[in-house]
Amino acid sequence: MKLFSKLLNKNIAYLFSCAIFFIFTSCEEDLTKRSGHENKNFPSQIINNAHIVQRDSGRITLKAFAPIIEKYELIDSPYVVARKGIEIEFYDKKYPKNPGKISAKYAKNYEYKDFFEAKGNVKILTSDGKRFATQSVYWDKNKKRIYTQDTVYATMEDGSTLVHAKGMTAKDDFSEYTFYKNSGDVDISKAKIAESKK
Repeated sequence: MKLFSKLLNKNIAYLFSCAIFFIFTSCEEDLTKRSGHENKNFPSQIINNAHIVQRDSGRITLKAFAPIIEKYELIDSPYVVARKGIEIEFYDKKYPKNPGKISAKYAKNYEYKDFFEAKGNVKILTSDGKRFATQSVYWDKNKKRIYTQDTVYATMEDGSTLVHAKGMTAKDDFSEYTFYKNSGDVDISKAKIAESKK
């Protein structure tokens, strides 16, 4: 009887150790399989109630406000996204006390190529008082160009509105811009807006 119980205990211990060995080796295999296809598309930084100030030689050039900003930097094409909207104030040397403003429901900045996109009820107010409304705007910071192919509503200083059905391109300081397929009721001689350059 004692011999039988000793054999039984040895067999149970042996089976138990084999079970533990197989559990650990299968876990190691799963870990190596997962690390080969690891998902890196998650935010590495999250800023709630963001208030960002950008300076150049001590002078404020930009302020940004957003309920949440997420930074994705562990992927091949890093980007920063504001999914719940953003407001940006940009400061022109000509009008240091009167910043221009851009607001949108969604914004994304591709850091590696300095390319910014804003979508959803995009509103732009320039430092000298011109107003633009559209559904999307793209800003290439390297080329210093802003453009869209969506309809743009431009409000002049006299309150009249022009509709540009095929979008616009502009310098990022709005010193020059071109509109496409224009319509509207405005006296061009009284409107204080730069004419399209060809």
